[in-house]
Amino acid sequence: MMNKLFHMFMLTADEASKIASHPGEPHNHDFEELIIVNKGQVEHFIDFEAKNYKAPLVSFVTKGKVHRVIPKPLNGECDIWAIRFKSEFVPESTFQLYSYYHNNATIVFEEGFCFERLLILCDLMYKETQQPTINYAIIRQLLSTMFTMIETERKKHNEDTIKIQQTSFKKFLSELELHFREPFGVDFYAEKLSMSTRNLNHICQNIMEQSVSEIIETRKLIEAKNLLITSDKTISEIGFELGYNEKAYFTNVFKKKSGFTPTEFRDEMRKLLLP
Repeated sequence: MMNKLFHMFMLTADEASKIASHPGEPHNHDFEELIIVNKGQVEHFIDFEAKNYKAPLVSFVTKGKVHRVIPKPLNGECDIWAIRFKSEFVPESTFQLYSYYHNNATIVFEEGFCFERLLILCDLMYKETQQPTINYAIIRQLLSTMFTMIETERKKHNEDTIKIQQTSFKKFLSELELHFREPFGVDFYAEKLSMSTRNLNHICQNIMEQSVSEIIETRKLIEAKNLLITSDKTISEIGFELGYNEKAYFTNVFKKKSGFTPTEFRDEMRKLLLP
């Protein structure tokens, strides 16, 4: 529990080593937390995954999120700011990071001017907390500025991530074009792209808002429609050509996707296309 509206402190190498030797259990709290790692590294458990990150980085943990941070010195150095505040301290209209960071809590920064400015803001906020009479309006303004800077960096980071994802997605489509007639599933394409099925699904959801399986089925359906219109092959032959060993299963999938059975679709198309 935190009774203050705002609180911040720094972890040194000695303090980080003590925490790392006796880490606590994953927990949640009633405040928001911004962790700024200038030197050292952290093991962060959040969203049911544990990952290791090296400085410089920023990690945001929203209220109620189950997490655990284990700070660790790197090359004998550790310099970590922890900034804690109540949700009402920064209005949601300016605090845009809730949704952005909810499933992606950490941004690893490049060393340079942007991160150095965050450290300057940390220093200014901390010095204000040491005044006999703390002016929380100043701290709120500095914290809002910090969030704006982090959000700008997040957008740059996401642009790079999107470019990488688009490249991987194009490779997936190329592999799909070569193999969609075969009875291969998600594992096959993930292996071809040297990534996990989870990562491939994540990329497809981000770009197409469809799972890998849905995209595979869509490609098969397009080819099935082409064959139904342009050939005299039987339904069973078309299904088999597209990797469906059973006519009934092919028919069910086709109807679920198109609203017609293959036979109904062929008949409807012939009525439209024949003079």
